[in-house]
Amino acid sequence: TAAGYTVKTGSELEFYLFRDSFEEAAGKGYRGVEPHSTYIMDYHILQTSKDEYIIRAIRNGMDAAGVPVEFSKGEFGRGQQEINLRYAEAMEMADRHVIYKNGVKEIAASMGRSVTFMAKWSMAEAGSSFHLHSSLWDPKRERSLMWDEDEPHHMSEVFRHYLGGLMATAREMAWMFAPFVNSYKRYQLGSWAPTAIVWSHDNRTCGFRIVGEHAGSRVECRIPGADANPYYAFAATIAGGLYGIENRIEPAEMFRGNAYAANDVPRVPTSLHEAIDAFEGSVIAREAFGDFAFEHLLNTARQEQRIFDNDAVTDWELARYFERG
Repeated sequence: TAAGYTVKTGSELEFYLFRDSFEEAAGKGYRGVEPHSTYIMDYHILQTSKDEYIIRAIRNGMDAAGVPVEFSKGEFGRGQQEINLRYAEAMEMADRHVIYKNGVKEIAASMGRSVTFMAKWSMAEAGSSFHLHSSLWDPKRERSLMWDEDEPHHMSEVFRHYLGGLMATAREMAWMFAPFVNSYKRYQLGSWAPTAIVWSHDNRTCGFRIVGEHAGSRVECRIPGADANPYYAFAATIAGGLYGIENRIEPAEMFRGNAYAANDVPRVPTSLHEAIDAFEGSVIAREAFGDFAFEHLLNTARQEQRIFDNDAVTDWELARYFERG
């Protein structure tokens, strides 16, 4: 960055795998599709072995395409998978992220299967996240600036201010992490998707989680869904973090306990309408991205909401009003 920092990021993406092909799923109207597992498969050895014929092909295909994979695992939903990509500088990571998502779909399609990266494909299942890991390094890209052996929580001063900025801007930048109407269905109490803009160590109820140590010390933002645009999400992260450093913003005290039950803490927007309102009023986003880019992003958000509000009849409306309206 112009401020003299190298920002490194890592994408941790979840998706659902189905036995239906994309064409079969479309033919069903995306209803009644068959998850690849009949039970919750979080860290399950047998089910992930049964999935391995396709997950191995994805891992190997990504490595061959220059998108290195760190590991894969079964996740909390039926048929839900998680494949984590090795961290890189932000632009490189965004490119890998996009190649990866398209590659997963291509490989699944070649095997007669379908996948979805929707944030919430079913209210009966866990949402799919894009846990965004980020850290600051020196301009030569050789030394992490996050760890300080003598500071509380081993957080360097620049780490504290970076985190402070991420938290201070998280609500107004939420659209950059959750760009669609469906994105906000993921933020459910007790669902592994965060609703509170607080931070802690190994506490998955919080919007921000501090993980790793020494050169691996970093912040995990748990707000983005798997449907997020990584270029937007990384841009918002960098803008928020630099704002915190420039203004020496200290984060709130570390949160302890269940953040879903917390009172008097800032919250992630609960709808696209709410997120658009917050983004529209963001002086920080406008200054970071410039008037032209900011207005383009804002118009994109408004068009998504307008199309849903005015041009779509949903299954929910049909079920609720067809007979009783």
